[in-house]
Amino acid sequence: MDNKLLDLLVCPVSKAPLRLSEDHKELICDASRLAYPIRDGIPVMLESEARELDPDE
Repeated sequence: MDNKLLDLLVCPVSKAPLRLSEDHKELICDASRLAYPIRDGIPVMLESEARELDPDE
């Protein structure tokens, strides 16, 4: 994931900044506690495709 793109993207739910997961497979929003998948290098920024983070994540 390009860092410039990551700087531009925000969570569609909370409008908060996103961070890249350690395995580089998801964009994580700490404010909304959602993780958006990255498929074939493209972030899928749909709330319906996001998964809720576990409390310990």
